[in-house]
Order: sequence, then C-alpha cells, then structure tokens
Amino acid sequence: MSVRVRLLGQILNRVTQPIEEVTDHAANRAKRLAVQRSAVGQRVFGRPDRRVTVEELDVTLPGRTLPALVYRPPAVGDGPRPLVVNYHGGGWVQGNTEQSGWLASRVAARTGAVVVSPSYRFAPEHPFPAAVDDAWETLRWLVGHATALGIDPERVAVMGDSAGGNLAAVTALTSRDEGDPRLRAQVLIYPAVEMYEKYASELRMPNAPVLTSANMRTFVQLYLQDAYGTDDWRASPLRATKHEDLPAAFILTAEFDPLLDNGSRYRDALQRAGVPVRYRMYPDAIHGFVSLPGLVGTPARQALDDITDFLAERLAP
Repeated sequence: MSVRVRLLGQILNRVTQPIEEVTDHAANRAKRLAVQRSAVGQRVFGRPDRRVTVEELDVTLPGRTLPALVYRPPAVGDGPRPLVVNYHGGGWVQGNTEQSGWLASRVAARTGAVVVSPSYRFAPEHPFPAAVDDAWETLRWLVGHATALGIDPERVAVMGDSAGGNLAAVTALTSRDEGDPRLRAQVLIYPAVEMYEKYASELRMPNAPVLTSANMRTFVQLYLQDAYGTDDWRASPLRATKHEDLPAAFILTAEFDPLLDNGSRYRDALQRAGVPVRYRMYPDAIHGFVSLPGLVGTPARQALDDITDFLAERLAP
C-alpha cells in the first residue's frame, strides 16, 4: 500500500464514525449528507457533470414512496434513451442518492443513457429483504413508466457499488427469473455478494481504509437481523443455485479492499456459468474509490472510462 493510500485512509477514518459506534442512525445519515454537501465534501465526492440535467422523481410503490434522482444526458437526436439504474452503497444502513452523482451524471453524459439513482429503505429500521424488494420494484416501476420517462425498455442496465452492487446483482438474478424486464448489462462495483464468509482479502486486510472487517460484520448484522444465517441468495447472490443466463457483467474491485475476493469470486461464478464478464482490479485503490474522485483521482477516472465504455457497448441499439 502506497504512502498516499495510507494517509488517505487515516484521514477518512478520522472524519467518519465507525458504524459499530453509531447509536442514532437517522442522525448519522443526516450528518453524512451535510458533510457531503459542504464545500469540502463536494470537492471530495465530486460534482455532477454540468452537461447533465438533474431531476427529482418520486417512485410510488405499494405502501411507500421512494425519492430518486434522474440524470438526463444532453439532447442528441430523437427517440427514447437507454436506462441505467444505479443503486448507491452504504452497507444497507446509510448513504444517499446524491453520493454517486459524480459517476451517475458522467455515465449519462458519455453514454446518452438516462441514469436513475433511487433510494431504498434502510436497516436497521427496515431489515432484509426491504432493500432488495425496493430495488426490484423500483426497476419494474421505471420500466413500466418508460414512455413518460423517455427511456427504451429494451435497453436497460443496473449498476451499484458495495451494498448497491449487492442490490444490482440480486436485481439481475431476479430479472432473469421473472423474465421481465430483461437487462442488457450489470455493473458491479466492489460488490458485497457473500454475507458470512471471510475470504482471504478480508482476513488479510481487517483494518483497511474506509471499510474494516468489523464495519462489514456490523453492516451485515444490522441488515439481516433475525434473518442472520439465511442462505437466501437475495442476501448473498454468490449463493444462488445457478448463475446462467445473466446479463453481461463488468465487475470492478480495489486492491486494498476487504471485499476484493467477493468480486473475484463472483466473476468466477459468472464465468463458470458462461456469462460474459469483464473484470478489472484497480491497483492501489481502496473501497469506495469510485465515489471519492477528489481524493483518489486517477483510479476513479479510470473506472469511469471503463464503465462508460462497457455500458456504451452493451446498451447500443
């Protein structure tokens, strides 16, 4: 690990409260959002691409309404646009629709797709499978409103980072089983695909920057609660009985991330099932690096280039 990454990790660990010490999750979420919106926070997390129009959207589901952000690309030509549904990370406990605005807006600007970043219900107030249900039902709602939203229901992809990568993977599996809507692609950014096993990367890096082993174990406990111990693939998509017939995947991992082996093992599972997989591990990168362009610089920009190239290819008419 380079000196730069070590220093970066020390800074991030000092300014964030470990999840295992949080007692008021609603207050913690509000505090994180305020930091994110501050001048310093905007430099760290990055600002949305100025070429993109950002809109607020209410996704109305049975018994609940979930806010979302819509990133619309510059007007080029006529006709409906592809759709990318981007699920944010945060351990199923925290995070928000704005935190990946740097990435989501640039994906929209570069690919011409409409990118929607939806919210979902958080644990511990709403434990598993609330987030899974929200992720899937939001996708169906968006495709069901394709005409009003100006999107092409035949050109749809899902994307997510960390816990959001988990939701994207589960949504792709659900889409395959349900048959509609069909997905063209899935982008899984350092995804959490296994709830219990501590693979070699987590054992090797228990105190990694941004996400420690203790953090991860706490997130899982808060998320699953009474369901802890379940083999349900909706919690651990790596445990699905089959991975055949899934949409093409791009899996991104970071060298200094306890979840590194989650991503590489999911790559292996998809490849064994004959799914087209693109995989890249970013050297000297940490968990969350794609959401921290102002701090990590080059790796985040490289990941953006790789993601947009993959989606442009897979969502082409």
